Amino acid sequence: MPDGSYQMVSGHRRKFASELAELPTVPCIVRELTDDEAIIIMVDSNLQRERVLPSEKAFAYKMKLDAMKRQGQRTDLTCATPLHKLDGKKSRDILAEQSGESHEQIRKYIRLTNLIPELLDMVDNSVLKENDKLQMALRPAVELSYLPQNEQNALLEAMESEDCTPSHAQAIKIRDFSEKGKLNSGVIQSILQEEKPNQVEQFKMPKDRISKFFSPGTPAQKIEDTIVKALEMYRRRQREMER
Repeated sequence: MPDGSYQMVSGHRRKFASELAELPTVPCIVRELTDDEAIIIMVDSNLQRERVLPSEKAFAYKMKLDAMKRQGQRTDLTCATPLHKLDGKKSRDILAEQSGESHEQIRKYIRLTNLIPELLDMVDNSVLKENDKLQMALRPAVELSYLPQNEQNALLEAMESEDCTPSHAQAIKIRDFSEKGKLNSGVIQSILQEEKPNQVEQFKMPKDRISKFFSPGTPAQKIEDTIVKALEMYRRRQREMER
């Protein structure tokens, strides 16, 4: 850094683990990097984790692509990007090759950065399997990313009221109404209340009514199975009493 100090680009968790282990020193590699080169190394390091949430991929890919584009606009950087451009490759094509994901998939992830935080959290919940929270798949989330922020907030309010998230087809319909300037809370409510293909009617019960019967942290599926077994036993008992 200009003041003579150093900035860590990757290895933060290893450094923290070393501190917990009370190691006096930690091996490291010191490199002269531009800000964009540092961003690329940081993103690549973070994407190597075992589980990366959609929101993390979204901002990581965007940061790296922006940095690669800036590098490609300069001729004084000794990086591969200008050479690739001579071969007719664009930054997004190189990013796709390096990440192992398709160009289209990267585009979808980057679109997620246009979502308000509450909707983006729902996409993460679909990976975390947070059964007590609203979950949303990637494809409908990408469609909703084209909505302006005020319409996303209106959609969020309707989703929480209806306790559901839109299907891909419903998200396309919502985006279409938005682009035509006809989207309002009434339209959103109407679309969310449409029956989805293969939709199964759900019965829901407040968690606090049954939580006392289960140990903290009991998986939702186990709770459901236990309740079903208890009802089956209750039904058999009722039939025996009727005899």
